[in-house]
Amino acid sequence: MVKLIVAKASNDVIGKDNDLIWHLPADMRFFTQTTKGHIVVMGRRNWDSIPLKYRPLSDRINVVITRNDAFHDPGCSVFHSIEEAIAFYKTDDTRDIFIIGGGQIYTHAIKHNLVDEMFVTHIDQAFEGDTWFPAIDETVWQKEPVMSHPKDEKNAYSFTVFKYALKTKK
Repeated sequence: MVKLIVAKASNDVIGKDNDLIWHLPADMRFFTQTTKGHIVVMGRRNWDSIPLKYRPLSDRINVVITRNDAFHDPGCSVFHSIEEAIAFYKTDDTRDIFIIGGGQIYTHAIKHNLVDEMFVTHIDQAFEGDTWFPAIDETVWQKEPVMSHPKDEKNAYSFTVFKYALKTKK
């Protein structure tokens, strides 16, 4: 199954200057627990934004999508389209494929109906940024809450994670 996982601000911002804007350890734990043991697909700029000490993301198959034919990194598999990566891993019925960003990758995956399910963290705060998550058409997606986390000493903002499942395949 192809899934997508993202955290977005109340104004749909997901990043700025190729980096996350917020620090939410509880949401990062959710991301890690949800994607561990699976395949994570990301754009090259997203790959570059992961600090070297965390790259590749542990206990996951790391896949990078890039137009650059010369790009190579021993920590990941490289494909030149999301469709190519999905086709390669789709036969692995023991793991899910998670689209993990960035903005262009999310937009392409949604626009081209490549995703079956989404986990979207809605942060209760607006931010200035340069990368946005596309609007979610709730006539197409069934939304249900997965977890909520209040603002606390470690998490500067409250948030709710929602699971979106396709109502019917488009």
